[in-house]
Amino acid sequence: MSLKDSLRVMIVDDMGVSRGLLVQAIEEMGIWKNQAENDGRAALQKLINDPVHLVLSDYNMPGMDGLQLLQALRQNRSTARIGFILVTGNPTPDLVSKGKALGLNNIIKKPFTTASMKQCIESVVGRL
Repeated sequence: MSLKDSLRVMIVDDMGVSRGLLVQAIEEMGIWKNQAENDGRAALQKLINDPVHLVLSDYNMPGMDGLQLLQALRQNRSTARIGFILVTGNPTPDLVSKGKALGLNNIIKKPFTTASMKQCIESVVGRL
């Protein structure tokens, strides 16, 4: 079984279109074990109860933004080692440094292509 056949991914984005684009990109790569959430807090609860290998999270979300989700995951023993990629339209140096300080694995700028997303994911989990 290849990595992409076993890789479990959660997509977290409050915008339906953005969630759809992320799901489409990873499914084009052959990653079928994915789930999507539109809220950081709901995603956190699901991840604590059933951790995945990788989270692709939007940065700008109401209630709990992507970095707050990352921080909460890193502080929980069962989710501390989950790979985390932040998806944002504006990856400022300040955002990148805050993310790295919290244990961010990678960041990708919107809009992205399937090829750039694949490269970003492979830098975290290995070759698909």
